[in-house]
Order: sequence, then C-alpha cells, then structure tokens
Amino acid sequence: MSPVHGPGRRGWRHGLDVIRVLVDRDLKVLYKGSALGFGWALAGPLLQLLVFSLVFRRVLSVQVEHYTSFAFCGVLVWGWFQSALSQSTGLITSGQALVRQPGFPLAVLPHVTVAVRLVHFLVALPILFAFMWSEGIRPDLAWLTLPLLVVVQFAFTAGLAYPLAALNVRLRDTQHVVSVVLQLLMFLTPIFYSLESVPERLRPWFRLNPLVGLLEAWRDVLLRGRWPDAGSLAVLTVVAAVALVGGRRVFVNQSHQFVDEL
Repeated sequence: MSPVHGPGRRGWRHGLDVIRVLVDRDLKVLYKGSALGFGWALAGPLLQLLVFSLVFRRVLSVQVEHYTSFAFCGVLVWGWFQSALSQSTGLITSGQALVRQPGFPLAVLPHVTVAVRLVHFLVALPILFAFMWSEGIRPDLAWLTLPLLVVVQFAFTAGLAYPLAALNVRLRDTQHVVSVVLQLLMFLTPIFYSLESVPERLRPWFRLNPLVGLLEAWRDVLLRGRWPDAGSLAVLTVVAAVALVGGRRVFVNQSHQFVDEL
C-alpha cells in the first residue's frame, strides 16, 4: 500500500484526524515530567529577547520605536519557523516505526511538526500582547488579517519541511547543514534590528528572503496597525503555495524509498 493517501474527502479527513492525534501526542511527550510544562515555550523566547535586547539596544544602540514588542514579535515569528524546520529534518529518520507501518499517511508528518511549533507560538502570543499593551499599542482592524498570516507562514514552513525531511533520509548531513544555515539566516533577517537600518543598496537583497516580507507583514499588522501590503502579501502567498505543492511532490516521490534507505 502507498505510504501516502491520495486526495479525496475521506483522505483529507483521515489526514486531519492523524495530525490532531500526533500533535497531541508530541506535546504530551515533549513536556512529560516537566515542572514548567508549557512554560518552556515562553522561557526560550523571553531569554532570547533579554540577551539580544542588551546587545542590540544597549551595545549597538539600535533605535526602534516600541523595541520590546518589535523584537519579541521577531523572536516569535522566527522561532516558529526555525524550530519547525530544525525538527523536520529528523521526521523520517527518527520515526522508523511509522514509516514501516503499512498505509500510514507519511505526508502528514511535516504538518504535525509545524503545527506543534504553532502551538508554542500561540502560547507565547499573549506575552507579546502584554508587551504591546504596556507600550501603548492597541488592537486594530488590521488584526483581522492575522489568520491569513498564520496560514501563509504555516504553508511556507511546511513546504520547506517536506523536501528537508526527505533529503535527510538519503543525506544524513542535511540536519547539520540546515542548523548552520538557520543560524546564519537569523542574522540576515531583521529580528532584532529594523530593515531601515540596513544600507539601502543592500535592502533589495534582504527582501529576497521571504521571511523578511513575512516578518514585515506581522509587524505592520500587530505593531503599526496597518493592513499588510497587498502586493507583498500576494507574492508571499504564491511563494508559500508553490513551496507547499512542490515540496509535497518531492516528499511523495521519495517516500516509496524510505524503508529501503532506512
């Protein structure tokens, strides 16, 4: 039997049920026996905020309005993306029991990883709202676009997770390369500094990174009370859709060889 269910209403419903069960399982396993539980979903981002605020604001004197909210927004958006991709490389190599289970819909696994990290993102989001409130930022009608931003980032991240999970089965160094690339990419993404602080001649190159446009959209909506730029959001949506469809196709084509490679 094929390791990936075909399309169809029954197949989609089954896939969604599997995702829900596996997300619940992964969250329970992740925090089993932990004293802080979901508190760890907050501890990491808050520690990053503390360290980089000291570096960028105190040492490098970065001048950004509402800097705490600005930086924490970047930490959460980047953290969701980075942690999901880091985990995705080991989806198949560490899940051999599921791979060898006849008929199991392997194509849901990247969605599970991205969904688990989305839960962490949502758990930490009220802390961002608290920072924003303390800095005088109030809800705006533009916030109605937040679900769209979540969908676009989810699709884009899952689209990259698919080929990385498949590639790591054949080339086990993939997970290490991804870790290094993500570390470098973090400093090329305006998480703790503004895009305006980048020399103007370099900004077009920065904008080639889809995360830059995505992060700007999050900040426009949450911090500046602006509707996201329609053109940029359309491009991001197309990029996310292409990544998701193309990435899934690569994964499905390779999935029939997973058992032999493992």
